[in-house]
Amino acid sequence: MPGRHRAGRDETGKDGAMPALLIGPLLRHVDATSATVWVETDQPCLVSVANGEARTFTVGGHHYALVVIEGLRPGTSTPYEVALDGEVVWPLDDLPPSRIRTGSEGDEFLLLFGSCRMPDGTAYGTDALGAYAKRMLDQDEQDWPDSLLLIGDQVYADETSEATKEWISKRRSLDEPPGVEVANFEEYTHLYHESWSEPRVRWLMSTVPTSMIFDDHDVRDDWNTSQTWRDQMAATSWWDERERGALASYWIYQHIGNLSPADLASDELYQAVTTLEGDAKDLLHDFAERARQEVNGSKGTRWSYRRDFGNVRLLVIDTRSGRILAGGQRSMVSDAEFDWIEENATGDFDHLLIGSSLPWLMPYAISHIQSLNEVAARRGGRLAEKLRQAADLEHWPSFRASSDRLARLVERIAKTDTATVSVLSGDVHHGYAAKVHFPSQVNAAVYQLVCSPLHNRVPRWFRPVFFLAWWRPLAAVLRWRLLRKVDPMPVAWEKVTGPHMGNMVGVLRASGQTAEMVLERADDSGLRPIAKVPLT
Repeated sequence: MPGRHRAGRDETGKDGAMPALLIGPLLRHVDATSATVWVETDQPCLVSVANGEARTFTVGGHHYALVVIEGLRPGTSTPYEVALDGEVVWPLDDLPPSRIRTGSEGDEFLLLFGSCRMPDGTAYGTDALGAYAKRMLDQDEQDWPDSLLLIGDQVYADETSEATKEWISKRRSLDEPPGVEVANFEEYTHLYHESWSEPRVRWLMSTVPTSMIFDDHDVRDDWNTSQTWRDQMAATSWWDERERGALASYWIYQHIGNLSPADLASDELYQAVTTLEGDAKDLLHDFAERARQEVNGSKGTRWSYRRDFGNVRLLVIDTRSGRILAGGQRSMVSDAEFDWIEENATGDFDHLLIGSSLPWLMPYAISHIQSLNEVAARRGGRLAEKLRQAADLEHWPSFRASSDRLARLVERIAKTDTATVSVLSGDVHHGYAAKVHFPSQVNAAVYQLVCSPLHNRVPRWFRPVFFLAWWRPLAAVLRWRLLRKVDPMPVAWEKVTGPHMGNMVGVLRASGQTAEMVLERADDSGLRPIAKVPLT
């Protein structure tokens, strides 16, 4: 089907040209009868997708739309076009039509997940997401995944590519802080263009409903590691604008697509931004400022969300922005947000997937070290704080009160009729699966499943550390030290596969009461399975 697409950016829209599609379409929230499709265009226009349409809204001179499509029938597949002011601009000539596939009760469910994706063109080997897109182009539609979970580090604000460094250098001096790192909202928009413009990945994300959550590199390495870290950042001349730009751009590019049509209709900020006549930059600037502030043991917004796919529930937890660090507290999320998580972790489903960018259960030795470090840092140890930041000791085990509360929640759910509970994570640049054991009997199979990176790498010299960290004799020594400082964790876990290195994607398949996870590694020849874990 012929289409028209202008890849170059015309930010003014004053040359008389018809509007063009800059990024997207991204198929975001899909349920049995509705869907949302996100786009960025080069000028204001009316965006039409299937039976839905929306006028673009403007933020910082950039133009976006999230089109809601309703009245779909369950269990159907609908090809769609994207038109801007009536002119079809998608699909591209060399790609098949994008499709909206609605689920139905009892269907088999296939989820892709992974984190840490550097942009195409950087020297990190084969992009696992691009390799999966290539596979899909040769597959029958019935074999396509039903959903994709990008579980952190969709963009790298602190580790920019050579092309982005050159682009930044034309805007400002790299000798001034933050140098080659991005500084503000405008520079964040460039990162998303760089990350989401590869044609095959772009097509995949137009066809597979995609959920997202940020991790630290979406903002900066070690983001919200501790109050000391936040104080250090606040003392710089550039951090405030950087964090506001990160949160405002995240709201546009990632967060609103996680929401259902009903959530969008009741979201006051979304309604204000999309109905404003003029540029909503100030609205989002004020929102981002509130979102980054900690007030009375809580944060100004909740980024965590829930999605349901037949008999599968996906509950995604914000493990970065929602942290409570001031006033001597240390929690992964506020008590109020944890109450929301516990409320949404119950319901009528067979499989609960808890999305957490950071692993809940780490290699044994790393877990014990993090818990020990938290105790030492709480007692005012400067060396402990330096080690925490240098070694990234800021996962769930370093927030033991929150980790233990999550353990209690998972145990309660596992004692119901739920078949499986899986915590899906990334961040750590290797993959593994660990089976979880509780002191009392449970009914569900419980696993920690980690897949990272999609397109990045861990230094070769560091790889032996991951293998050593799973070595039980070392863990036993650290655990003996730990028992003298803090109570043991309320769960035990055993590694069933890993650690696996290289670019990879996690494939989780649920069918009825059964489920399995496969890790697939990407190389020049495509994807190949490296581990298969029945979730029993």
